[in-house]
Amino acid sequence: MCGLAGWLSYERDLSTQTSIAEEMNTTLECRGPDSHGVWTSPRALLAHRRLAVIDLEGGRQPMAAPAPDAPVITYTGETYNYRELRDELRSLGHEFRTESDTEVVLHAYLEWGAGFAERLTGIYAMAVWDPRTEELLLVRDRMGVKPLYYWPTPDGVLFGSEPKAILAHPDTEAVVDAEGLREIFGIVKTPGHAVFRGMYEVKPGTLLRFSRSGQEETRYWRLTARPHTDDLDTTIGRVRSLLEDIVAEQLVADVTVGTLLSGGLDSSAVTALAARATAEGADDGGSPRVLAFSVDFKGHGERFRSNVQWTDPDTPFAIEVARHVGAEHVVVELDNADVLDQDVRDRVLRAQDLPVSTGDMEYSLLVLCRALKERMTVALSGEAADELFGGYTWFHDPQAVEAETFPWHHPFEKAGGIGALRTIGLWGRLGLTEYVKRRYAEALEEVPRLAGDDRREERMRELTYLNLTRWENFLLDRKDRISMATALEVRVPFTDHRLVEYVYNAPWAMKSFDGREKSLLRAAMRGVLPDSVLDRKKNPYPSTQDAAYEEAVRERVRAAVAEDDAPVLKLASREEIGRLLDAPEGTYSMGGPWSARAVLERLVEFNNWVRLHDVRVDL
Repeated sequence: MCGLAGWLSYERDLSTQTSIAEEMNTTLECRGPDSHGVWTSPRALLAHRRLAVIDLEGGRQPMAAPAPDAPVITYTGETYNYRELRDELRSLGHEFRTESDTEVVLHAYLEWGAGFAERLTGIYAMAVWDPRTEELLLVRDRMGVKPLYYWPTPDGVLFGSEPKAILAHPDTEAVVDAEGLREIFGIVKTPGHAVFRGMYEVKPGTLLRFSRSGQEETRYWRLTARPHTDDLDTTIGRVRSLLEDIVAEQLVADVTVGTLLSGGLDSSAVTALAARATAEGADDGGSPRVLAFSVDFKGHGERFRSNVQWTDPDTPFAIEVARHVGAEHVVVELDNADVLDQDVRDRVLRAQDLPVSTGDMEYSLLVLCRALKERMTVALSGEAADELFGGYTWFHDPQAVEAETFPWHHPFEKAGGIGALRTIGLWGRLGLTEYVKRRYAEALEEVPRLAGDDRREERMRELTYLNLTRWENFLLDRKDRISMATALEVRVPFTDHRLVEYVYNAPWAMKSFDGREKSLLRAAMRGVLPDSVLDRKKNPYPSTQDAAYEEAVRERVRAAVAEDDAPVLKLASREEIGRLLDAPEGTYSMGGPWSARAVLERLVEFNNWVRLHDVRVDL
């Protein structure tokens, strides 16, 4: 999946600055442990760290076209239709030296210029330097699966797959002001916002062009509203066929590919379709069984208590799915020590660059990805199905639907997260009510409308758009950062733009035709998955319910605020935080990204983040 970094300057001679590009590149070593390289010229430096997945020997980067003064690319991700594009480009006279998708993307640029991005199907982020025009292009995939950040300078730009690469440059500083803190604690995830002052994120579906005349932004893809003309049966069949094609396409690699299996509908659908495609390809030398990994907590089944988020434990359903589809199944069992381990937490913080803890989920995910990496290099995952098909509780809770805010703020309020931020004064101190309201209004302005929609249909279209462009970006970023911290590539079939475009425009009456969440997806998977899984209520990613874990988190908060120079005391006083800690045990035991316990986790991580990563908080 790889990592990239670079520097463009129209006034400095960068051919003498290679060591800086190498330092930026080194910060991304986990993303690409297999090889690395830096391409040097007076105007531009391009760096790359490689995780070899396709054409293990021939796909080294940065890659230059075979001609004097030709364009150069540093590229991360996967272009799933690269074989079809290569055939088309060959018919147009292009010759290829490798079997890599990177070379295909480079030749696509040579053939179609800046319009090449519209021809790609996949998950990618890249930089293309064209010495002929002295222009740099930064391009990000349609749904923003692969990260890409940039820092404009007076005479050019710095860029990288992660903020840490840019912050390794001597001309930058890790500064976070009130605006950045609002992004961290407001659970907003504004497209383009990178939290650090002076830094930005390339928006999904966007191409940025940097030239001597300045910066130009082009959206080459966005969600659009159009009439849905298929009937229900046709729609169900179309969803099924799209998913079959997409999953089969995403299994293509020169390394072992497996799946992440929770036992929920989304991951089970991906695993089942991957198992079928893998078995069908066994005659071509592939493995006849797909490898599926799950995570669980020791004693979780015995101590499990249902609540508003979790109705039943995942593992029994994951086991049933694996048996049903014939997958080789591995359960990674964790205990408190695994998710409280300071090395794990430091690595998660380093991976994410920000203190965005949602409880224990990030830490268990890192341990799970480590285990996967021992058996595979690529894993398919079920992210984006809930956003696309309407799986979350807030799609079906009338109060959340009608709330004039981001719909995930409703469970955040109910679970005590917003109340916890108010208890310590941070919600009011940062002006989060006003900030969230402003960002929400901006998001609504973007929503594509369809003439003739009634108010119900219009509102559900709004909620789907908000989820796909805000909440999903948060989840995709989390999965990418943590998986790549273990050199594991995660592919996400439900983000394929062909599926997204089709299902986004299916009317809400179809998405909930049987009165349940994700009606279309469940119907499309009927006969492929066990009925017990198809009829199961949606559960979030697993989180521990062990009271001992909560107490350990409290102890860490107490230890942090006991120090007079604790960075967290810039956010709230010792007395304010003490009010949270004085709450009875169990108040925060529900866990999950919206709970008050997650706020305690975030306070601890903020404290560590400022100290370990030399962050200056400017309030």
